[in-house]
Amino acid sequence: MNEQEQIIHTEYSELMQKSYIDYAMSVIVSRALPDVRDGLKPVQRRTLYDMYELGIRYDKPYRKCARIVGDTMGKYHPHGDSSIYGALVVLAQDFKMGQPLVDGHGNFGSIEGDGAAAMRYTEARLHKLTQEAYLADLDKDVVDFVPNFDETEKEPEVLPVKVPNLLLNGAEGIAVGMTTSIPPHNFGEVMDGVIAYMKNPDINTMQMMKYIPGPDFPTGGIIANQDELAAIYSTGVGKIKIRGKVELEKGKNGKDRLVITEIPYTMIGANIGKFLNDVYGLVESKKTNDIVDITNQSSKEGIRIVLELRKGADVENLKNLLYKKTKLEDTFGVNMLAVADGRPETMGIVPMIRHHVNFQYELATRKYQTLLAKELDKKEIQEGLIEACNVIDLIIEILRGSKNVKDAKACLTQGMTDGIKFKSEQSKKDAAKLHFTERQASAILEMRLYRLIGLEIEALMKEHEETLKNIAD
Repeated sequence: MNEQEQIIHTEYSELMQKSYIDYAMSVIVSRALPDVRDGLKPVQRRTLYDMYELGIRYDKPYRKCARIVGDTMGKYHPHGDSSIYGALVVLAQDFKMGQPLVDGHGNFGSIEGDGAAAMRYTEARLHKLTQEAYLADLDKDVVDFVPNFDETEKEPEVLPVKVPNLLLNGAEGIAVGMTTSIPPHNFGEVMDGVIAYMKNPDINTMQMMKYIPGPDFPTGGIIANQDELAAIYSTGVGKIKIRGKVELEKGKNGKDRLVITEIPYTMIGANIGKFLNDVYGLVESKKTNDIVDITNQSSKEGIRIVLELRKGADVENLKNLLYKKTKLEDTFGVNMLAVADGRPETMGIVPMIRHHVNFQYELATRKYQTLLAKELDKKEIQEGLIEACNVIDLIIEILRGSKNVKDAKACLTQGMTDGIKFKSEQSKKDAAKLHFTERQASAILEMRLYRLIGLEIEALMKEHEETLKNIAD
């Protein structure tokens, strides 16, 4: 056996266990679960960041989805185009997202389960909200950037989202051994909840529910078990019962109609067709003989499913039968699981808002530290230029008497006069007193002559005052 070969004896089950745990953690943290700070999964974060980088802003023309998907896959997300396009489509669907983040142009699927057109036909761009509340300040060092999969690009570890996106848009994800399912909420209510938390960080779940009384699904619907919401919101786990909204319309000659205008969130897609079939089934199997006809009159304006009733039908009894035997009442399993500090954690509504607010403090701190550092740099250079304008004749004398830039810089920063020809001894003495900083000296050497015009010097003074004011702020 040669020197290089080493056979390590190990228990097969141990090796499998270790490998599987590594794989599970990778799926949990970098594929399936959203981050508690920005409420996005990696594929969503990368797609939005890529659109921002490509300049597909809300006030610019739409761009082909194939371009966005290809760019995201090549730079940040090497997991196949269908997963990226699937995420992009959902980000644009107003019946899936409480607050769509992408403005889609073309066929992005329908509430009845029709798929979106192929990505070569559809186009997209960012929504104004996404640009201003999800992607602003990326240039101000507010979040950490990490290398992408092949270390040729940098991508943000998390987006600097200014709204609690995890509650606004909810989340769905299946990881290994765990799933997440967070319902969407109303924008205004969630922001009221955040403000209430900031005023009183010790707020409890019941107090928070004065501001956020429950989920707000984009498809509407009524929550049948509101008394259980407090327990769900404090533990982060439970089941919400959602019912469709049914209205009675009086028809001619005593024939009434039941009209369904809102459906449970879980009925999106093929389940609408299934509901219609279930109603047919009830009539066929003689479970009810109150229904004469059923039509689906839904359109872009919204859902409208009409049940024609026979004369003298027992409406309440029929409603209860529909809730019991069809998907008109359904459960939405809640499991508020997100990645917090690098590990999955199930949390209630108040901890989620706490994470969001702490993240906002961190973003604001980093933003203003970056801005302050920039202003301090500006101040240093401006003070150097103002000082240089006062002794400009001496500086010109130093430059004309120097053999090279190095000598001139040494004289400006350290007062070293060796090897520089001066017109008088006085000039040499004055030059020895100079002590500009390294950056001030560079700025002086790069200064253009027009900066010596009276008005330009005044403008420089004004700029300096503005900088001092910014620093104070």
